Amino acid sequence: MTEKRTWRKSSYSGGSESGACVEVSLAQDAFVRDSKNASGDVLAFSSPAWASLIRYLGSR
Repeated sequence: MTEKRTWRKSSYSGGSESGACVEVSLAQDAFVRDSKNASGDVLAFSSPAWASLIRYLGSR
């Protein structure tokens, strides 16, 4: 399910491959995973839930 997706590492990782951060894959939904454990569990968000989370975080 997650292997055919395109993943982007957070800009907060400092650009290093060893940076401990998260990756996100946006398609019709949003998946978030630990960049150090790409084959591990993912958090899945619907598009409306992801948009709400981003709006909330941007207002803080």
